Amino acid sequence: MIQEFKKEGKLVPSEVIVKLLQQAMQQSGNRKFLIDGFPRNEENRLAAEKMLGIQPTIVLVFDCSEEEMIRRVLHRNQGRVDDNIDTIKKRLKVYHESTLPVIDHFAKKGKVRKINAERPVEEVFRSVEAVFSELGLVKHGVETSNVQTV
Repeated sequence: MIQEFKKEGKLVPSEVIVKLLQQAMQQSGNRKFLIDGFPRNEENRLAAEKMLGIQPTIVLVFDCSEEEMIRRVLHRNQGRVDDNIDTIKKRLKVYHESTLPVIDHFAKKGKVRKINAERPVEEVFRSVEAVFSELGLVKHGVETSNVQTV
């Protein structure tokens, strides 16, 4: 079901995502998490707040031109069903309509940190590391044990 949504460039229903996140978070035993690509819309945000009772400490936004995003996705060679120009265009439309308002919501709360993602990977990594270091989540380039990617 999730693959079909991805293929169509649509977002997976919030209740599905939140339940999967909740399971992963409970099973991990950790209290701090790095959640990639969530929330992607207002419904996701509200579901997470209601069902999980969570508020992000920060929201990282990787700032990159649409042209560069399209180039990278088309050349990543992962064989994903959604790595084609038609799906990418649908995903960008969804991003503009659904995700940007969520980013704006968190920006108004002072939680957004933008990272220039058009630079080389190593530079982007150092920028992310600096944000995590500022929050006390990275020490000397090594993640602390209480941070888990979900």
